[in-house]
Amino acid sequence: MTDISARAGELDRLKARIQALRAKTLENGCTEQEALAAAAKVAELLDQHDLSLSDIEIREEACERAVVETHRKQRVPLDGCVNAIAVFCDCRVWRKKNGFGEFRYVFFGLSPDTTVAQYITDPVSMAMHTEVERFKRTKDYLRYHPDDRRTVSTSFLHGMAASVAEKLADMKSQRDAANATTGRDLVVVKTAVVEEELAKLNLNLRKSRSSGRSVAKNAFEAGQTAGRKLAINPGVSGEAVARLARKVG
Repeated sequence: MTDISARAGELDRLKARIQALRAKTLENGCTEQEALAAAAKVAELLDQHDLSLSDIEIREEACERAVVETHRKQRVPLDGCVNAIAVFCDCRVWRKKNGFGEFRYVFFGLSPDTTVAQYITDPVSMAMHTEVERFKRTKDYLRYHPDDRRTVSTSFLHGMAASVAEKLADMKSQRDAANATTGRDLVVVKTAVVEEELAKLNLNLRKSRSSGRSVAKNAFEAGQTAGRKLAINPGVSGEAVARLARKVG
């Protein structure tokens, strides 16, 4: 077996594991924190894989799309961190409607990177749902008039999304700095590939405008605190991945 075939086989196995984790981790009793920790470790492993390739080999890898459905016809607070997820995974992302008029996120990039982006989005979304339900049982939430509670819960989610985005940005900076010590700048090489392939799609991508909605300051800050507590750690040991592998293996 050639080195190229061996690397391709290794990458295919890693992608298959990510897809299995995405399908089964949360439903098999793993917490959102465990799922996110495992995803961050997989991103670290993908960096190691990419560093083992030459620039030419990276340019020869295929780009693809990975879709995450929101099942909502209106914008959702996850919008506040989906771009950070894409940047963390060296991807581009845009929002479009499916055949039912519901919004979906489309990640575009090198095949393994879009797989990780798709995987990370799931536990982040689940964590936001879990934390806002917990917030709704607090005295701080219940003191609001029922007519205002929807705005309050949405404010919490926006705060949490902003906090998760900030954390992912910090993690990305740390990963890039660590990779730079090897003498390679993976971001430059991969970005060039993605942008070149994206241009071939002739898409008319526009920056989304701010909704301009007011938020409840205290609820927004509570959401930020919840987001900071999420254990997304790229330096975790392989135990998180191993534990999840035992659950889905």
